[in-house]
This record gives sequence, C-alpha cells and structure tokens, in this order.
Amino acid sequence: MRGRVIKEDQHRINENIVAKEVRLVGENVEQGVYPISQALDIADRQGLDLVEISPNAAPPVCKVVDYQKFLYQQKKREKEMKKKSTTVVVKEIRFGPQTDEHDYNFKLKHAQEFIRQGCKIRAYVFFKGRSILFKEQGEILLLRLANDLEEVAKVESMPELEGKKMSVMLSPKK
Repeated sequence: MRGRVIKEDQHRINENIVAKEVRLVGENVEQGVYPISQALDIADRQGLDLVEISPNAAPPVCKVVDYQKFLYQQKKREKEMKKKSTTVVVKEIRFGPQTDEHDYNFKLKHAQEFIRQGCKIRAYVFFKGRSILFKEQGEILLLRLANDLEEVAKVESMPELEGKKMSVMLSPKK
C-alpha cells in the first residue's frame, strides 16, 4: 500500500509523515505511541495505510486505515454536515410612504407567512422623488409593522434611512 501520491491539501500518508514518533489509533491496533518505522510496519502488515489525522498534536495522531475508504467516509461526513446546516433566507417587503390600510394588511399577512416559514424579513419604505419629505410616515409604518409582528418576530435593527430607502430587519422568534 505504500508509495501513493497525495495532493497538497490532503492528509500525509505513509512515508510522507515527517514526525519521529506518532500516536497510533485504529481498528485491530494496540493504541499507543510508536516510532514512525514501527507504525509503518504495523500498517504494512495489515495491508493498510498510515494516515496522519491530527498533525498538530504532540505526538501527531495517525490512524491505520484504508486511505480511499477514509476519504470516502470524510466526504460522506461533510455532505451530512452540509445537509444539516440551514441557510437563512431574507424576504423583502416593499412599502410606499402613503401605503393604504388594505395594502398594509395584505403585506402584513405575507410577512407573517414568511416568519412562520423561518425566513428573515427586510421591510422597507421606498421614497420616490419628493416623497422623501414623508420620512416620519415611513418610520411610523415600519414601527407599526414591527409592533404587529412582535408575537412572532423580533426586531434586529430599528428603522434607518439609507439613501431613498428606510428599512427594518425582523427575524423569527425561537
């Protein structure tokens, strides 16, 4: 099994291990600290590879295992971790400074749906032309939205004006 070529970003195996002593782990192996030559002999006798799994430990930890099987299991573990991780979705809801009651209620229902699905919401009021004069109305509208959603969502950032947009971030309560 010796003499395999490895890529730079992967583990050191067999003769590429530079430590004088290694801590040996694995199945069918008596665990302990061994000189590198003895550890290589143990791996060779079993027809397996000596893989450095923790190079920063003192002494480095090596495992007696089939290297291809080890890589396969590692990829499988990473895939499983990736599957379990959640991505945060941010939904945007746009208002005008003079949004009337019916439109507000319609968008409020959508916001509640998004929060129940676990999405974050970025609600913003867009000011066109001279409507920037109604900044206070925009802020009142966003605070009202945050207040109406307070049972299901928490405010991450208070309304703030960025250019022609005033926005607020809301995230679901745990």
